[in-house]
Amino acid sequence: MQEPLLGAEGPDYDTFPEKSSPSPGDRTRVRAPQNKRVFLATFAAVLGNFSFGYALVYTSPVIPALEHSLDPDLRLTKAQASWFGSVFTLGAAAGGLSAMVLNDLLGRKLSIMFSAVPSAAGYALMAGAHGFWMLLLGRTLTGFAGGLTAACIPVYVSEIALPGVRGALGATPQLMAVFGSLSLYALGLLLPWRWLAVAGEGPVLIMILLLSFMPNSPRFLLSRGRDTEALRALAWLRGADADIRWEFEQIQDNVRRQSTHMSWAEARNPHMYRPILIALVMRFLQQLMGITPILVYLQPIFESTAILLPPKDDAAIVGAVRLFSVLIAALTMDLAGRKVLLFVSATIMFAANLTVGLYVHFGPKPLTPNSTMGLESIPLGGTEQPLATPSSYLTLVPLVATMLFITGYAMGWGPITWLLMSEILPLQARGVASGLCVLVSWLTAFALTKSFLLVVNAFGLHVPFFFFAAICLASLVFTGCCVPETKGRSLEQIESFFRTGRRSFLH
Repeated sequence: MQEPLLGAEGPDYDTFPEKSSPSPGDRTRVRAPQNKRVFLATFAAVLGNFSFGYALVYTSPVIPALEHSLDPDLRLTKAQASWFGSVFTLGAAAGGLSAMVLNDLLGRKLSIMFSAVPSAAGYALMAGAHGFWMLLLGRTLTGFAGGLTAACIPVYVSEIALPGVRGALGATPQLMAVFGSLSLYALGLLLPWRWLAVAGEGPVLIMILLLSFMPNSPRFLLSRGRDTEALRALAWLRGADADIRWEFEQIQDNVRRQSTHMSWAEARNPHMYRPILIALVMRFLQQLMGITPILVYLQPIFESTAILLPPKDDAAIVGAVRLFSVLIAALTMDLAGRKVLLFVSATIMFAANLTVGLYVHFGPKPLTPNSTMGLESIPLGGTEQPLATPSSYLTLVPLVATMLFITGYAMGWGPITWLLMSEILPLQARGVASGLCVLVSWLTAFALTKSFLLVVNAFGLHVPFFFFAAICLASLVFTGCCVPETKGRSLEQIESFFRTGRRSFLH
């Protein structure tokens, strides 16, 4: 009888036994590796996440501008605005699907570099758009590139990083995505919408240039029988003075124990399907918390509620808070551990979503109806609600609650979900499974983003926020039951632990 995913109770979240001390001979032989080149390779790769974050929220300032465009071919209706906002997630789902093949066919690095082609083409189409179809196609292509990088970059970073810095580096994809979104919000205050698309080309070109000089993942090279190239890549990453023999042999032994591709029979083994199932459910819950529709429609949401500050300023403030929160996660992930931050993150998001829902349902209404994104029909509660005045500080509640939600997401479920995906997936299935996770994630995001406006116009803005709050509660239960703590352990240790099936895994 197979062991359930639910783990036995334990005094802490320690997943693995303490590592045994190396022998004196090992201490003499192994010198401390350097991380400078790992940091450089990580920076080159996560520029793809910068572009992803930039493209994701591109619609936030652009949709209001196009709704009032003087060009009838570019003026968006409610239905067109909904498609323009949500089609990115369809492209991202297709990118995740392609990553299931490209991740193992081309390798992690080349797959990231390949994403620059649809990304650059998409920005060019939106910058030169003279019809709605060009906007949709450009948005879809940038989404495809984002989905591809979302599957490949976390795997690449986790495979080149040492355990001691893998948590911090694992947060950098989310950090750069947040920085990309913040850059878009800031530039949206200064540049017209076409030039925003032109500015998106810059990070893509820099990424291609830097990655050309970076090595591929040693684990991927070993899985393809390119041992000499893998040794050179690991030596470059760890520095000239580091003795990499012990680490190389450990990776080599792990690769040799596995076949090149996972068969369906192997997929039914608990050590294969358990980590894949955990990663899939985490990606599913992450999207159901509402992060994508909130980010895509951030400015319209603020415009449809009674607010004290201009919606554009609110969006930029939220972007800055998001960046600060991811920095906190990057600095604390290897100290506090993954599970603690997931618990704190879900609790904060629950409180924030509940607050927004209650405010919208019972709080003040805007003084004037708003036409943005078809949210003008949002019922903000009963007919006896008080009207908000520009000087009422009560109208800061949506901004503060949204900042709280972004803080909670960015310090836990945002970066840690991606990090855990790259840590717990078995090497044998890492390429395919990471693509599958991204596919599930963005199909869920598309369904939420497309249905968000329909639900809002039919039932009110408070309904989706109450739903998001309920999902946050469900994520607390799932984290406590099924999510492992991987802090400070090598990828080989994590995979070996799943293979042995020890019950302390889920403490």
